[in-house]
Amino acid sequence: MKITKYATVLAGALALSTALGAVPVKAAEFINVLTGGTSGVYYPLGAALSNIYGTKIEGARTQVQATKASVENLNLLQQGKGEIGFALGDSVKLAWEGDADAGFKAPLDKLRGIAAIYPNYIQIVAAKEAGIASLADMKGKSLSVGAAKSGTELNARAIFAAAGMSYEDLAKTEYLPFAESVELMKNRQLNATLQSAGLGVSSIKDLATSVEIQVVAVPEEVVTKLGAPYIAATIPAGTYKGQDADVPTVAVVNFLITHSDVSDETAYQMTKQLFENLPEMEAAHNAASQIKLENALTGMPVPLHPGAERYYKEKGLL
Repeated sequence: MKITKYATVLAGALALSTALGAVPVKAAEFINVLTGGTSGVYYPLGAALSNIYGTKIEGARTQVQATKASVENLNLLQQGKGEIGFALGDSVKLAWEGDADAGFKAPLDKLRGIAAIYPNYIQIVAAKEAGIASLADMKGKSLSVGAAKSGTELNARAIFAAAGMSYEDLAKTEYLPFAESVELMKNRQLNATLQSAGLGVSSIKDLATSVEIQVVAVPEEVVTKLGAPYIAATIPAGTYKGQDADVPTVAVVNFLITHSDVSDETAYQMTKQLFENLPEMEAAHNAASQIKLENALTGMPVPLHPGAERYYKEKGLL
């Protein structure tokens, strides 16, 4: 009988597979990319990174998560609620140390480094009609400093302290994401916004098309007082509509961070695919044009993940 014959063959095949041991099925690797607000630079770069990982890492399933950026990303990584996240260098340093004032209740000891990427420029932009030409002119004015205890807000606090000022010098302090800050400025309900982002951030570009702007300088003496991981930088003329001259400011390097529970192979692939697909990152946002393999280890505030270390050894950086 045909059915009996088929059953016999099937039983034989099952017996053989049992004898040889079942062939393991590789579980899909899930990579959640932690970014920032959708109007910032982290989000489009994170979306590009997610797409690269989804197509280039075999078996990977990816997701992009919009967050409040650096501080939230680092806390989520410590909790294992993400595989890779963007964060500012000063936030990473404070997270490793467990600075409660910065939003870290205890040292985040699971954090591991993937790469230094591009610098965030602290961009203080005022409505021209507000008459704010310098940091000192911020006194008695209203300013949005980013979400409370976000990486941007930590930058704002540090800059004000180095300039001998505090939020108390302001008429009003708003703790809002970039896009919401811009909307308030368009409606003339806010004088200025401080945004820590790559050059050409979409929120400020949007603002400059609706309101005449003044990009406010951060003088070199303030940068000197800040010290590492802050560096002196320039916002080139023409970065935004109506910005006719170079503006000195301060910058801090961004990092891609993972955690110790991510497998060595996944961390290796996340590092490798980042540097082997930089044109796709640059297409997502011009800030990625500053990501260079030779700078990948510069100022890393936490230990490297062994998977990332393996990639850098292959490339002769270690």
